[in-house]
Amino acid sequence: MTTKRKATKQSKAKRPRSARAAMSVATNQKKAVAERVQAMAEAPLAICENDKDLQATLNVLRNQDEPIQVRLAALQSLQAASFSVIAFESCRTDYIATLRKVATDPDPELRQRVLGILAREKDGYAAKKLMEGLKDPDKALVPPEKALQLLSYDIHAEAYPVARAIINKPPNDDAKREALRLLAADAKSAPVFEKLLRDKDEKAEIRQISAAALQALKPDKLQENAREILLDDSDFDDIKATSLTALTQFGDEEAVGKDAVLKRKVTSISTKGGAKVKRSARHFISKYGK
Repeated sequence: MTTKRKATKQSKAKRPRSARAAMSVATNQKKAVAERVQAMAEAPLAICENDKDLQATLNVLRNQDEPIQVRLAALQSLQAASFSVIAFESCRTDYIATLRKVATDPDPELRQRVLGILAREKDGYAAKKLMEGLKDPDKALVPPEKALQLLSYDIHAEAYPVARAIINKPPNDDAKREALRLLAADAKSAPVFEKLLRDKDEKAEIRQISAAALQALKPDKLQENAREILLDDSDFDDIKATSLTALTQFGDEEAVGKDAVLKRKVTSISTKGGAKVKRSARHFISKYGK
């Protein structure tokens, strides 16, 4: 074989296949799984070129008899295609309808990914299913902490009572944290955050999340509670450091500046506390004085 013919053959071998050619491989059940997964990654541009290719890809995603790797690749390809908003608009209705069907799929990874996409689309069907799972664990499609996280993309008032119930009886620590983050948008939950912030039996992370939520919902209540925490010799240094930071950054400058009792206590903390709380106390003193 001549050098010229070899070069031509190599050039043909390296030439990328078209999106349409990739689509024909991606949807062909006779091809190897790895080959189909690779082809799916090359196919997004072809998905909305005609209804046949769109329906073929959606069918792969829906079909529980397909290898899960190929179904996940089909989902990823559809997601990539959806980024071209104008080109994908004609495909969106069928896409969302298929996602809703797959939202209850037996495969947990696929189910969670699909619910995540629908949640970011602020889809009412997904929100309903997530809420059902929080109310009745037997109907849960994802773990409670994940459901709460997904609901936060489009919070509805009916989610707040469910989140408060989870805080009172959390299935796990992650679910409790996500419930608190969701409730940080609910002004009626300020008393919940006050209670948790002052509860010395709570984990430091929960108390710190509560402090941040109070700052957003009821800053005056955070200032009031932060002051009481600092005056309480039995509270923990990390929570005192959080309280000092809150007062330094967000406190009412006039009120704090005139609070002689508080300033004396902070001066004492700056010499007797741990390294973190001492540092926070020094920042407070540099702003308000001793």
